[in-house]
Amino acid sequence: MASPSYVSTRGRSPLTDFAGTVINGIAPDGGLFAPSTWPRLNLDDLTADGADYATLAERLLTPFVGEGLPAGALAAAARRVQARFSHPDVVPLVELEPGLHVLELFHGPTAAFKDLAMQLVAGMAESLLAETGERLLLVTATSGDTGAAAVNAFAGAERIDLVVLHPLDRVSPMQRLQMTTSGASNVLNLAVRGDFDDCQRLLKRLLSETGKTKTTRRVSSVNSINWARLSGQAPYYAATAAKLAEPATYVVPTGNFGDAFAGWVARQCGLPIGDLVAATNRNDALVRALHTGVYERTQAEPTASVSMDVQAPSNFERLVFEATGRDADLTRGLFEDFNKAGRVTLPGEVLAALRREMSAVSISEAETVAEMQRTWRENGRVICPHTAVALHAARRIERTGPVVALSTAHPAKFPDSVEAALGFAPERPSQLQGLEGRAERFETVDATLEAVLAAIG
Repeated sequence: MASPSYVSTRGRSPLTDFAGTVINGIAPDGGLFAPSTWPRLNLDDLTADGADYATLAERLLTPFVGEGLPAGALAAAARRVQARFSHPDVVPLVELEPGLHVLELFHGPTAAFKDLAMQLVAGMAESLLAETGERLLLVTATSGDTGAAAVNAFAGAERIDLVVLHPLDRVSPMQRLQMTTSGASNVLNLAVRGDFDDCQRLLKRLLSETGKTKTTRRVSSVNSINWARLSGQAPYYAATAAKLAEPATYVVPTGNFGDAFAGWVARQCGLPIGDLVAATNRNDALVRALHTGVYERTQAEPTASVSMDVQAPSNFERLVFEATGRDADLTRGLFEDFNKAGRVTLPGEVLAALRREMSAVSISEAETVAEMQRTWRENGRVICPHTAVALHAARRIERTGPVVALSTAHPAKFPDSVEAALGFAPERPSQLQGLEGRAERFETVDATLEAVLAAIG
């Protein structure tokens, strides 16, 4: 199979193959990679012969990978994911009440949905580096779960050094412990004096100014700006669609917009995915953009759903690129203006196209708590605040077909929020036990490129 090519959303980078998206993270012109053309997928083909999750993921991703990985690397990476999840279905679908479902994505090693794609990319990256002999400096910005998943996936990797940027005092204690107690010599955790948007801004500058690092290592990222990371989230939409008799509406708790865009990818490739609803907390830049046409970055506010405290979701650029009819010049102009001014007005025809592809709703802190209480009272389930954001939005929808709320993290990752809402702390799964008391290792830095570069060395 020939290797598919990838373009930049900003149009000023050469085409690359799938391996290039894994190793480079973002395009040289500062844009994000997207397939030159979208493959067509058939759900019956993906699920033929009683395919398990790993087989389905391999089949779905093969048209995106082509010959971009060493032989057998994709299959091995998909098997790695399935082996590290504790539930036999990997991503079980639970019906709370007729027509309303919760998709559990938290049965992996760090109890969050990030494990599904992170473990996959770790397998891919290690296979590529073993073939080329290179060493990779991998940098990730996190509002909590991405960093934990990255540390778990890459700790001890032979050819990869991992740097995690997390906002100081703005992740849950459990998330912090998952990131800072691995003891792995190839992991450096930096607590940034700022919010997630500051961490993400620093990450993008590091990727675009790699010449300033004092290293001969390649520099990349495993945030969902990395196409390989994002595409690794599409299989669970396919697995869910296979369990339902008709296309469902998917309500996705949204921070950096990668999870929601992965659902768009699955639908764009022809899979039976219905409407997509991005549910945010009070950090609602995406909601305001789709409602008013003004995309504006404001200071992120702390919430119980800390992993969604994002006011400049990077993957929105990918959806805008598609909504412009893949007009890279227009996309580049919009996001360069946004990066400079923190505000941009979307052209009317682009806004109309965006609204056809996705809707968005903001859920308040009071509504989040009320949903946690209602779900416990009426359904006997303890949910995390991120799941509560999605589920509250899902309950608002007039059901003409199935509705699926994505449950992105185990509630035990946020015990303080759960206890405040329900009066008791959730029971911990095995992967979250024994973290307290371990030695933590991290450095606190200012939110400047110079400070981060000095820490990296």
